[in-house]
Amino acid sequence: MYALLWLFDTLVQILIYILIASAVLSWLVAFNVVNVRNPIVSQIGEFLYRVTEPLLRPIRNLLPNLGGVDVSPIILILLLLFISRLLHEFVPAQTYGVAG
Repeated sequence: MYALLWLFDTLVQILIYILIASAVLSWLVAFNVVNVRNPIVSQIGEFLYRVTEPLLRPIRNLLPNLGGVDVSPIILILLLLFISRLLHEFVPAQTYGVAG
C-alpha cells in the first residue's frame, strides 16, 4: 500500500510542476517574452494545454468570471495537496500495522 501512496505522491508532484510550467508559459506569452510561432514553444504549449485543460476546465466552469485572472491552477494545486495529505492520514496507520 505504501508503494501506491508513493506513486500517487509522485504523480501529484509532477502534475503540480506541469501546472506551474503552464502558468509561467502563459505569462511569458502574454507579455510577449516568448514567440508562439517558434515550433518548440508551440509544441511545449500544446503539450501543457492538453495535459492541464481537462483538469482545469471543470474548475473554471464553477468559478465566477474574475476578469483576466485565472485562479483555477491554484485551486487545483490546493485540491491535489489536500487529497495527498488526506491519504497520508489514513494509509500509514494501516501500512505499519498500527491499530486505530
